[in-house]
Amino acid sequence: MNSLKKIIWLASYPKSGNTWFRVFLSNLLNHSDQPANINNLYATPIASNRELFDDATGISSSELTFDEIDILRPFVYEFYARSAEDLLYQKIHDAWLYNGDKKPMFPSEITKGVIYFIRNPLDVSVSFSHHLGKSNEEVVKFMADSSYSFGSNPNRFHLQIRQRLLTWSEHIRSWVDESGLPIEVIRYEDMKTNTFETFKRAINFLEISATDDEIRKAIGFSDIKVLQEQESQQGFTEKPAKAATFFRKGIVGSWKTELTAEQIDAVCRNHKDMMMRFGYLGTDGKLI
Repeated sequence: MNSLKKIIWLASYPKSGNTWFRVFLSNLLNHSDQPANINNLYATPIASNRELFDDATGISSSELTFDEIDILRPFVYEFYARSAEDLLYQKIHDAWLYNGDKKPMFPSEITKGVIYFIRNPLDVSVSFSHHLGKSNEEVVKFMADSSYSFGSNPNRFHLQIRQRLLTWSEHIRSWVDESGLPIEVIRYEDMKTNTFETFKRAINFLEISATDDEIRKAIGFSDIKVLQEQESQQGFTEKPAKAATFFRKGIVGSWKTELTAEQIDAVCRNHKDMMMRFGYLGTDGKLI
């Protein structure tokens, strides 16, 4: 593979189906008769992994400012693209942004394509609150805050480097409308209700050769019950310390019993245009 275009970004706002797809991808590419180990997925570490950065640059990221790290991030991914013999499937929660040098942090020169996962922001807010150990009220506000970031507290050491998420709507817009990268948008709800066809569409986009039976087998090995059992037996290294579990429910519509009317109204008001665009609100602004 001579081209530098070796990275497939598996991009999403948190809690939108990214990890589920990575498990599926691991099961598909492993060609095993056993479910893939959730702690040994077929993918490089998340793009914000501090060790990934330190190894590529030879610099301790803990000695740099957030903005200095952002300047170097494009070179980190280019380093791994140059070193790779095969495609790299890179999980990422950052919004697609430029750094202080006005350079894209996730450049087109090294990008083969993007699969972007979208989930109803009402369900995202519920899942995200459990993930962070925060109240629904706090998370609804986070999701509407353009300055919201992971790993941005200067007074503590974070295991990952800073990830600027922007608002839920801005995150989607950055990747889908502004990146200019080849992209396939996958809705979490379609992954749940039209599973085989949705996963097959993603595999076709990735140009992975797989039979229908192989896809169905990988889907079965990636079932939420399988993931929950693995997590209960061996834990999951990506689970935040404050979360009870990572693979919690994985259902569509849990917001109906967990959010207040005021919280539902705030999410719909804050993200009306994007929710209408991706089929979560009708043209009349009412929930579908």
